Amino acid sequence: MTQTYIYAGIALVIGFGIAWIIQMINISKIKKQNKSLQGFWESEKLMKETVQKENAQVHQMKQVVELEMQKKLQEVIQLNKRMDADILLLQKSNEETEAQLASAQPELHAIKLKLIEANNTIARYKAQLGIK
Repeated sequence: MTQTYIYAGIALVIGFGIAWIIQMINISKIKKQNKSLQGFWESEKLMKETVQKENAQVHQMKQVVELEMQKKLQEVIQLNKRMDADILLLQKSNEETEAQLASAQPELHAIKLKLIEANNTIARYKAQLGIK
């Protein structure tokens, strides 16, 4: 009977040792998986930070471009206004010159108007024929 207790004790110790070895193997596998997951998590975290930084840079660049475009638009609007004013002044000057020419030299003025009309007619015919 004492041999049975000895064998049972040895079997218990061997069973406990095998169970302990199996648990240690499982624990080491879990630790490896945990390390792998932590590495993956860190990688994802760094990628997220990088993307956020890139997004911030792109947003800043977009704002800079928008500001530049706004400045250029304002410059174009100002140039347009100045050109409109210049055109009005030029039209007024032309009208005054035409009036002076018509009153001072009516024959020359009539010839000039006929020449302008002829040039306009030639331009229309060229446009109809597709000639440059």
